Amino acid sequence: MVLAGKSKLDSIAESAYIPVGQVPADQYPKVFMTTPPALPKFRQRLILAVLMVCSLLIWLDNTVLSILLETLADPVRGLGASPAELQWATGAYTLVFATLMFTAGALGDSFGHRNVLAVGLVIFAGASIWAAYAGDAGQLIAARAAMGVGAALIMPANFAILLWTFTGPTRATAIAISSTSTGVGMAAGPVLAGLLLSHFWWGSVFLVNVPIAVLALAGIVLLVPNFRSPTVRPLDPAGMLLSISGLAALTYGLIRAGQVDAWSRSDVWAPIAVGLVLLAAFVLVELRVKEPSFDPRMLAQRMFGGGNVSMALLLFSVAAVTFYNAFYMQGALGYSPMKAGLANVPTAIGAVVGAPLGARLVSRWSLRPVAVPALTVAAFSFGAVGLLDLHTPLVWIEILLLAQGLSVGMVMAPVTGALLSSLSLERSGAGSAVTNTARQVGSVIGIAVGGTIMSIAYRGAIEPSLSDVPEALQDSSRVSAEQARHVAATLDRPTLAQAADHAFIHAMHVGAIWIMLIALFAVAVLVFALRPVGRLKGSPQKPDDGRGVSRSAAGAAPRAGTDKESTNAGADIDSP
Repeated sequence: MVLAGKSKLDSIAESAYIPVGQVPADQYPKVFMTTPPALPKFRQRLILAVLMVCSLLIWLDNTVLSILLETLADPVRGLGASPAELQWATGAYTLVFATLMFTAGALGDSFGHRNVLAVGLVIFAGASIWAAYAGDAGQLIAARAAMGVGAALIMPANFAILLWTFTGPTRATAIAISSTSTGVGMAAGPVLAGLLLSHFWWGSVFLVNVPIAVLALAGIVLLVPNFRSPTVRPLDPAGMLLSISGLAALTYGLIRAGQVDAWSRSDVWAPIAVGLVLLAAFVLVELRVKEPSFDPRMLAQRMFGGGNVSMALLLFSVAAVTFYNAFYMQGALGYSPMKAGLANVPTAIGAVVGAPLGARLVSRWSLRPVAVPALTVAAFSFGAVGLLDLHTPLVWIEILLLAQGLSVGMVMAPVTGALLSSLSLERSGAGSAVTNTARQVGSVIGIAVGGTIMSIAYRGAIEPSLSDVPEALQDSSRVSAEQARHVAATLDRPTLAQAADHAFIHAMHVGAIWIMLIALFAVAVLVFALRPVGRLKGSPQKPDDGRGVSRSAAGAAPRAGTDKESTNAGADIDSP
């Protein structure tokens, strides 16, 4: 969306910088600052490169784990982790990431974004070493949660520094260049994981984070000024505690249901109920706070709320399908980690191509006729996983993964832009926090629910094949297909391994149907969110831009130069 030839963020940025030494201390909060930071262009480019390394670190870690899951489940090569433990190893990271991200922005305002980013890199590197040498699944889960703390500190500070460093037309270019690190991470992560697992032990996948973090930390300390806002936001410890505990309890109950195969047990429904109560309390607390870190009122807006719910459901589906895919390729099909990593590249290619393609199509046709069909295709591509079996040619798997990445990329980028563009200037920061948190929560619940559906369906399918297995080994065979294959190798019973493969395929098919239905529900929500705004009686009809708001309304903006905007526009800069 354009505002007088510039984006909203550009309008904010052009009033953002002035060294604190140039302003009297007693007048500083009220000064409307218009001077941009005096950073040479060469230094700006170096800062952008450092920020891209930070972003690459997060995306590499997000993608390498999908190749590592099968190895971690192996009792010999890995930790013998159960599906529930693998769900927690993935979900603990995302859960902490989701619930601390909006608090991290407030920390940056208080202590400086460079300082917060540096601390996040140190925590991420230290937790990666811990994960690499974890002796059991419990230690790995704890280390992954610590990595989530580091990632939560890195991401908001990384983006804030980018916005502070670049202003005017160069900002859009910098953001576009920075976003390429996402595609590089998505494409390189699975291949790098496959290469490391082919030559080293599984912990090397986490150790590779350390030199990247050290390189980024050196660049941050040497190059980046310590930007911070003079208006300090509250840290909201009550909201942080309620959100983390509520999501953790809800996730525990959902995962526990897959372990015990019963929803009526108190250790299943009780944590789910407690989690829902805590999350409701979180919403109530945020509604009463004057400046909430997570503003639930924003979700009441049809466009913003409905769009975020739809995208959270999409991320739910993506997380679940990715979880299934990890075990399908290496477990059921027997691909090596390297082959599985290469086989996942089409997903990254599709996402990288789909994002700019979707944006270009939206600029020509508007959002609704592009996003809704793309999301529908994504839903059916998730359901098409139910057509895969033990004999599906690799070329068909690649085509399906390409379609998934392309369709998801085409809907995520333009919808995200429309969501943030539907907000006023002063609410853009809070809106970004709500959007990111909603999507991470969708991923957490997707892993929990998707893994639980798979566990329950697998257990029912493998049960008839366990009658002649020694009773002491039956429980291990029920845990997962990986454990069943290990039992089959121990007993020299290839028929049990075959039964485990077929039971997993059945479970994957059941899960794919549920995931498709959830994604189709996301389509319905998006259609609701993007429906045209009805004309008020007696008012002229305004052209609709496909986002559910008129073009003239979308282009409207608050009047610049007010005291409130002046106060929020300033920034302290501590030179490195």
